[in-house]
Amino acid sequence: MLSRLNVALLFFACTLSAAVPPRRIAPETVPHPTAMFLASLSGDGRQQVVFKAAAMGTHFYFEEPTGVTVYFYDGRGYRKQTFLKGYTLTKAIKKFGD
Repeated sequence: MLSRLNVALLFFACTLSAAVPPRRIAPETVPHPTAMFLASLSGDGRQQVVFKAAAMGTHFYFEEPTGVTVYFYDGRGYRKQTFLKGYTLTKAIKKFGD
């Protein structure tokens, strides 16, 4: 009986010590246009959003479940260049790599 209790306590202690808290990724400041864009993506918090993004050279890539939108830098900001349906971020970067 005591052995089972010790095993249970040891298991409980191991699971507590192994749990790593999630990493915080929110920045200290967010420009207003960026904040409004992120809020609109999630429907003002009504739905969870999943995406990946990368910037390479003069291109910015925004991957979502349906494909990747590719933007190019025009000297002032990023403008939409194309949407690659069914592409992944890696595949789009290879296609437009600078």
